[in-house]
Amino acid sequence: MLRKSVITGKESRTNNRTTRLNHLIRAKELRVIDEDGEQLGVMTLGDALRAAEEREQDLVEISPEANPPVAKIVDWGKYNYQRTKQLQKNRKNAKSLDVKQIRFGLKISDHDLAVKLKKVTEFLEEGHKVKVTAFFRGREMAHKDIGFQLAERVINQYDGIAICDQPPQLAGKQLSFMLRTNPAAKKQPKPETPSVAPQAAN
Repeated sequence: MLRKSVITGKESRTNNRTTRLNHLIRAKELRVIDEDGEQLGVMTLGDALRAAEEREQDLVEISPEANPPVAKIVDWGKYNYQRTKQLQKNRKNAKSLDVKQIRFGLKISDHDLAVKLKKVTEFLEEGHKVKVTAFFRGREMAHKDIGFQLAERVINQYDGIAICDQPPQLAGKQLSFMLRTNPAAKKQPKPETPSVAPQAAN
């Protein structure tokens, strides 16, 4: 007799909506694997259920889309526990990656720029893309070249560390570009502070 904990359709369906167990399996033929991973070959559902019963295990459909579907003879409680733990681990390790933004003005000081670049580095190390924006104030729009020089200076700080996905583009009073981690970079050193911060003319 198959394990009472999973023999009823309602209980199995409630515990896991996508995995069919034992008598819930609908396929007439199955490719069966035992608890040690050994191939038992293609069997009828009846033979597969008997094989599971002989081992006092459960028959679990693990690949319903295969032709024929693949089922494994396992201890369902242990199998489901291990799978749940793995899914939890995967969710924990999965990073919520998005586009981070860093903004600063053209007259930013060396110290403040170093702080901004440190934050950019942290975002890149976490795997995020970073949109860097330099904004113009008032008459600074007459010195757009200074903004492009500042953008180029920042990009050069990350040469070999990050890739500039989107080159500096001017839109209104904002000059923006996009950085992302360079997968070829083995280690990301902290960028050095620019020796001279660009200053916009008044």
